[in-house]
Amino acid sequence: MARFAIPGRKPQQNDISQPLEAEEIPTEKAQPPEIKDLGSVNVRPLDDNSKREGDSSDESQYDFDSAEFRNIPELVRTVVSFEDDPSLPVLTFRSILLSAIFCTLGSVVSQLSYFRTTTAPFPVFFVILASDPLGRFLARVLPAYKVPLGRFSFSLNPGPWSPKEHAIVGIAANAGSQGQWATYLPTNAALYYNTTMNTALALFFGWGSSLLGFAFAAMVRPILIDDPEFIFPLSLQQVTLYRSMDTRNRTDKKRAHDQMKVFWILLLATFVWQFLPEYLFPFVASLAPLCWFASRNHTVNFIGAGRGGMGLLNITLNWSNITSVVITYPYSVQVIIFLAFVLTCWILIPIAYFGKLWGSPTYDIMSNGVFQKNGSAYPFEDLIYIDSNGMQHVNETKYEEVGLAYSGAQYTWQIFMWVASYLSSYVWCALFLGPKMYHIWKARKQSGAYHQDRLSRIIQKYPGISKWEWAALGLVPIVTLLGVVVSKKIYMPIWTYFVALGFGGAAMLPMSFVYAMSGFSIKVGYFNELVYGYMIEAKGSSRHPLGQLAYRIISGNVWYDARVVLEDQKIGHYLHLPPRQVIGIQIIANMLALPVNYGVMRWVLATKFEYVSGQKDDPLGQWTGQDFKSYNTAGIQFALVGPKKLFASSFFRPILWGFLAGALAPILMWLLHKRFPRARFDLWNTTIFFASAAVFYGNLSTGPFTTFLVGTFTNFYLWRYRRVFWNKWAYISGAALDTGFNANLLFIFIFLGSTGAKMVHWWGNNADSVERCFAL
Repeated sequence: MARFAIPGRKPQQNDISQPLEAEEIPTEKAQPPEIKDLGSVNVRPLDDNSKREGDSSDESQYDFDSAEFRNIPELVRTVVSFEDDPSLPVLTFRSILLSAIFCTLGSVVSQLSYFRTTTAPFPVFFVILASDPLGRFLARVLPAYKVPLGRFSFSLNPGPWSPKEHAIVGIAANAGSQGQWATYLPTNAALYYNTTMNTALALFFGWGSSLLGFAFAAMVRPILIDDPEFIFPLSLQQVTLYRSMDTRNRTDKKRAHDQMKVFWILLLATFVWQFLPEYLFPFVASLAPLCWFASRNHTVNFIGAGRGGMGLLNITLNWSNITSVVITYPYSVQVIIFLAFVLTCWILIPIAYFGKLWGSPTYDIMSNGVFQKNGSAYPFEDLIYIDSNGMQHVNETKYEEVGLAYSGAQYTWQIFMWVASYLSSYVWCALFLGPKMYHIWKARKQSGAYHQDRLSRIIQKYPGISKWEWAALGLVPIVTLLGVVVSKKIYMPIWTYFVALGFGGAAMLPMSFVYAMSGFSIKVGYFNELVYGYMIEAKGSSRHPLGQLAYRIISGNVWYDARVVLEDQKIGHYLHLPPRQVIGIQIIANMLALPVNYGVMRWVLATKFEYVSGQKDDPLGQWTGQDFKSYNTAGIQFALVGPKKLFASSFFRPILWGFLAGALAPILMWLLHKRFPRARFDLWNTTIFFASAAVFYGNLSTGPFTTFLVGTFTNFYLWRYRRVFWNKWAYISGAALDTGFNANLLFIFIFLGSTGAKMVHWWGNNADSVERCFAL
């Protein structure tokens, strides 16, 4: 991805911090001629100010026109080091201890986030900043005692804290603090089917799904990790911070001190502030100015309300509705995301709502629930019965009485967008990246190896993972998951499991390409649900919605785990960490995190069950569990009812046009880019647009407008006109704000939410409407 160029204005020079930001057509120096038109990275030389703000290494000693540097993007050259010290310790008692601490903390926060409407991800920047002083502290206080364990003996304190230990802690925390998508299965079983899934079964399903991500990542690793042109912007951002904190390579120690000081000030300020929107003064979480001037007018209230309305001109002062994506996403991606939001919430919703289209108002336009034709709740529990052998069946007689499972307009076009996004990812990959892959393959056949650049040659000095070890790493999760499926406790037919593996592996390349180029993580969406629905209808297999969810996790959601695996392995590649140790700590982190995720899940269900299940409305609109409800709705529609019956209906038939839209949109952008290369149509990634338009905002549309405004200020104005300031404070500020919010969330949940403490109703916490949109 790249930034949008302003017509008539000379593009600014890029700096070391901003990922994949290009404003000109790539030059010959930055890119090999044969792939220069593919939208890859091109960074012009830094100006004097940017150079002083960046790495202090002397680049003049390298010949960047030589073969070992020619394919390394200039952006990467200004960040990474091309020298390595193999004697530095990596996996030590200190690094493993800190990894366990941060991994556990991140697992708690991330798993809580799954149940909330809005959230900020657990910030790895906080881990990077906090683990370094803690590591130095351990290096000072731990005794230099060698634990005698034979060949596994180790020292508690092997010497000074090393930058490689620092990096491995961040990698472990990032790998283990993402939450576990596999916990969706036992969560939905408890929420909607009154079933407590066996703990051992749930854990092994989670471990198998997590390790499967490593196996899938291994398939694309030789391309995305070893190829220097796939820079992984989020990885490069973290590397920038690691390198700037390594005082041995810095001449300005005062700058590092100032950054840490500001980090803690912002963290504390955010922690204190978040009590207002989250607890004491929720009015500031969704400022709806249109409602203030017409609080009793229903139409104006619907247009202006962020809760239960369109959210036009709605402003939020709650950081959980913004998050640090205003810094980490390239501005071009932020524009695409905002335009998709405008289409969804400011155009389609009012058309459906006021025009009474697509089932509105019979089916709540902002609900992700499932309805009967008359608009009442769909009695999906009554359609399922278990025979004496424990087999699940659908009561076809009851189904004929109940009929199709309908959904609201917003959820229905969400399916359309997901289908389009999924197909678009393959077409976009083929058109924009196909030529690049051809040249990579051609170069490999000629030279006998993929890459001979300086970074790859450094890593090749360390022992890698053998093909047999990769095979074993893939076989373990495949066998583990097979055992879970064979138990017949998750209602998923055994033969569909192997199809799920095939689709999961096939999605890795196009999804990873988009992430490696832009930092935007695409969701797989509902394509796999369609496939599963058709398969089980054809074979007459179990149609329980939980079986569909298990298939979805294996065939699609494993991609999210694989994405993090690749991101961290790219960090290891940049920082010259031994690949075996990077992969080893990633596996350990995932194994450690799952029991924590599972425990937090059970904790939330025990304390917030009525809110998350929908039995009661959360007055703050946060503990809604919208993702779980969406997954259950998809299971009902695509498994219990089935796609054949759905698409035989005129209500759902237009969704099929999503396949055509997803196929044609990338072709149109590709043709426009070829005809008008300087217009940069390659920036208009249709996959990101469709995926963003498919986001289900539900009854909470506050946030995107404010996010776009803040992103325009940070990643357009500051990045373009105040580059030195942006370089120094952008990532530090984003990490501090996200960390402060997450700390506040954890505090409120533990000390206020779990104890039942409630804030009294007052002007800023009105019982009827905290936004004061009373007519809504």
